[in-house]
Amino acid sequence: MKTPVTILAASALMATTSLAADFQTRAVTFENEGATLSGTLYLPADHVPGSKLPMVVVTGAWTSVQQQMPATYAREMVSRGFAAFTFDFRGWGQSGDLPQNVRFKEDPAAKTSDIRAAIRYVSSLPNVDAARINGLGICASAGYMVDAVSGNQLVQSVGLVAPWLQNESLVNAVYGGEKGVTGLIELSRKAAAKGGDIIPAAGPEGADGVLMPIGGYYHNPSRGAIAEYDNRWNQSSWEAWLTYHPADHAQRLDKPLAVVHSQAAAIPEGVKAFLADYAGQVTLQMLENVTQFDFYDNPEDVTRAADTVADHFRTVGNQ
Repeated sequence: MKTPVTILAASALMATTSLAADFQTRAVTFENEGATLSGTLYLPADHVPGSKLPMVVVTGAWTSVQQQMPATYAREMVSRGFAAFTFDFRGWGQSGDLPQNVRFKEDPAAKTSDIRAAIRYVSSLPNVDAARINGLGICASAGYMVDAVSGNQLVQSVGLVAPWLQNESLVNAVYGGEKGVTGLIELSRKAAAKGGDIIPAAGPEGADGVLMPIGGYYHNPSRGAIAEYDNRWNQSSWEAWLTYHPADHAQRLDKPLAVVHSQAAAIPEGVKAFLADYAGQVTLQMLENVTQFDFYDNPEDVTRAADTVADHFRTVGNQ
């Protein structure tokens, strides 16, 4: 692995267009594998039609919709001179279903395919500099983003914020050892056999029958528990999720990389494992005492992460 540049810190277009103080959004749709996906194009409020901007495609954590942390980082990218794009994966939010009308399934292969389709779509837009498309993956979608941009000639660079990069060892550590993983895979297969078993994704701390009984971002209406959030989890997700090991995919990545994480956030060991096998150019920023949910919406931490990623994209774009 090359020596990373390490930064240490102390602690079809639709008609609908909305304007904010410093950005505008346009609701769009695009197609992938027979389904229609819902997306949002973010541009500066003063953008001149026809002028081309570097683009950042932003994707979020598992179970999330585009109005959550993807929208937060899209606005940050626009404020730093980029166009940005968010979307709902198939089976989530306002997008169409996965095959067999499946919804709320965390399917790494399907989500990776959707990111590739989103990249192809934005490369055709008149407001986008097709030579300067970047990917930004947050939490679970960091792995999907790595896989989607690897070998993808449409993409110049990638950034990962609070990446959940798991391997077999980390899966066993997080999900109850080999016995726990085996049990969840069995549950997944039973759910798939009956067409899915849908449970709430988020709930208060200690709640029964929910994926994330921890309160916080997904359960708090002033944070991620917004009206657009599905708050659903398909139990048939487990097999695909638990056998997905993006920490082992570093050798696939042929793009310059920026990573922002913290020892206080989720599985930082996955970043170490990934970078140990990554041979490219990397900027690594490890913030102190920043939790996983802080990276989603805490203004100070979002600003620092966005600064690092945007600087990385600009540096690569100027080479």
